[in-house]
Amino acid sequence: MATRSSPINLKPETVNTPIVIAIDGPSASGKSTNSRLIAKGLGYAYVDTGAMFRAFAWFCLKRSVNVHDSTAVAAELRDWNATLECVDGQVRLLVDGYFPEKEIRTAETSAAVSPIAAVLEVRMWMKEAQRSCVKFGNLVMEGRDIGTHIFPETPLKFYLDASAEERSRRREAEGVKDDLAARDQRDSTRATAPLKIAADAIVINNAGETPQQTSERMLTEIRRLMAERK
Repeated sequence: MATRSSPINLKPETVNTPIVIAIDGPSASGKSTNSRLIAKGLGYAYVDTGAMFRAFAWFCLKRSVNVHDSTAVAAELRDWNATLECVDGQVRLLVDGYFPEKEIRTAETSAAVSPIAAVLEVRMWMKEAQRSCVKFGNLVMEGRDIGTHIFPETPLKFYLDASAEERSRRREAEGVKDDLAARDQRDSTRATAPLKIAADAIVINNAGETPQQTSERMLTEIRRLMAERK
């Protein structure tokens, strides 16, 4: 059984330099659950970058854009009115002042995310938006390219993983049918910011663990890394 963490006092290198904890990994690797636990435990803002891509995918679908037409998708970036806000410790991307919380989790939106995320202009826009999240303070940011592309300079990088079979079981337990093998293939082979393990990331295979156990392991590593920086 995991024990409760003692408070951690993580100080940035300078007063004006927020700390960023980057958590990457494939679908159903536990990124979201563990990122939320760590952000809550440390009092940091939580950023789900996947939700940001989903918001744009939903926007494109709402405007009847062919998500497989990269030129048409890129053109939509000129028209959408997107802003960032932080509510209850979670950074959210608003579209025309609205957060499509339920809409971005539909099967239709989920299917549109991968082709949209592969568009260079979209990833460039998202990188700028995601890096700007430091205006909200210290962050726990999860995604597929945080440690390799968005915040490669942070020393606090994690890559969560589990076997495809284990991750499929997790999806099924959630009542979600997803072709994880196909999603992994698309994410790891796209030309722009593919899913891969950062050279200095701590890799954690959390198969058979509870989220509490995994987050405890990660917090232990955070303590170690921060102690080494003093």
